[in-house]
Amino acid sequence: MMMKLYGVPAAPNPTKVMLYLAERETRGAQMDIEQVRVNTLKGEQNQPEHLARNVFGALPTLELEDGRFIVESLAIIYFLEDRFPEGALQPVEPVARGLARDMERTIETRFANNLGRYVHAVNSPLGLPKDPKIAGEIEAAMPKALGYIENVLSDGRSLLGGDDVSIADCTLQSALQFARFGKVDVIADYAGIRAWDERYRQRPAAQAVLKF
Repeated sequence: MMMKLYGVPAAPNPTKVMLYLAERETRGAQMDIEQVRVNTLKGEQNQPEHLARNVFGALPTLELEDGRFIVESLAIIYFLEDRFPEGALQPVEPVARGLARDMERTIETRFANNLGRYVHAVNSPLGLPKDPKIAGEIEAAMPKALGYIENVLSDGRSLLGGDDVSIADCTLQSALQFARFGKVDVIADYAGIRAWDERYRQRPAAQAVLKF
């Protein structure tokens, strides 16, 4: 039995893992993971079949060969980094690895998660009601996070980690795709992030995964 990744296009967390898998494939990794779409617009994530995989009804979910499941996106990625270490995206040297993990966590917790909430507050792809109060609070906090990312890129590096793709690139691009899906632009005033976005979206992995 091969592993299965349950996900849905455009949603940030599944997209992050899908980008990661595509980046690993460009490096020659052969993980033999079947990707299975769960249609969230039809509510399939809340059906008993999926709830048996993930009690939270969330995506992505990785089904292992023995029938057990890993249900958090970053835990899935770290598992696959360990399971298939040849060509892994994380640096080997401990300090470099710590800094790379810190950047990824900062981008997700300070920016990506808030961007997801912001999109739903202003133009939810799922049809949720607008929430000007939440949108205003996030708008007020977002420049600090965007400034952090802009500063990372200010030395002219091509990717967030330098010359090599990192998990942080997958995290940031998955969030920005969701913003495009919701027709929300938050990077117009950040030239470095816009340039990174254009570069990353030309990568073979991005071309294979991104829908928006």
